[in-house]
Amino acid sequence: MTSGTAMRRIAAQQQVETGQHGPARSRARAGVVAAALLVVGALVTVGLLTSRPVESADRRTAPPFTLAASDGGTVSLAEHRGGPVVLYFNEGAGCDSCLTQMAEIEKHPGFAEAGITVLPIVMNTAEQINADRARLGVEAPFLLDDGTVSDAYGMLGTGMHAGLPGHGFVLVDADGTQRWSGSYPSMWLAPDELLQIVTRALAQG
Repeated sequence: MTSGTAMRRIAAQQQVETGQHGPARSRARAGVVAAALLVVGALVTVGLLTSRPVESADRRTAPPFTLAASDGGTVSLAEHRGGPVVLYFNEGAGCDSCLTQMAEIEKHPGFAEAGITVLPIVMNTAEQINADRARLGVEAPFLLDDGTVSDAYGMLGTGMHAGLPGHGFVLVDADGTQRWSGSYPSMWLAPDELLQIVTRALAQG
């Protein structure tokens, strides 16, 4: 049987060992927490940087196109000559925020009042995009691109998928000149803000 003296010696030794290892363990835990915070901070920084919009006011003749529309018709850029057009490139079917963006633009009276036509362009079949249009209440037909037009306007790979357009807008004026473009990795641009941007670009002459 262990004597009381021996028990006290064992308890004392345990206290010594705890005192020796306690600070080391605390330092190790603090190091792990600090490393985790650094990783989280780096991820947040990358997220903020990659979600920043990229805009350009470079001018050029807008690449012409004629595309099938999801309502069975066809639409060409040339037929809109004489009035400003905003091309809205997006990921399309499966991206609810993309279609909600168009639905909110449709609800804004300012575009029609300014005579601005907004043409949404996607890389989907009519069946794919029409299902989401019906579900999310989007009236405008979407133009169906095989990637050629999205590439010509520099919109491929600007979002989460290398082979698809991201969430971007291109302003073409009444004379067929590209006046402004913007890509929005956050997958949203308030219609008020979009209208302000394009009307300001048009006013610059």
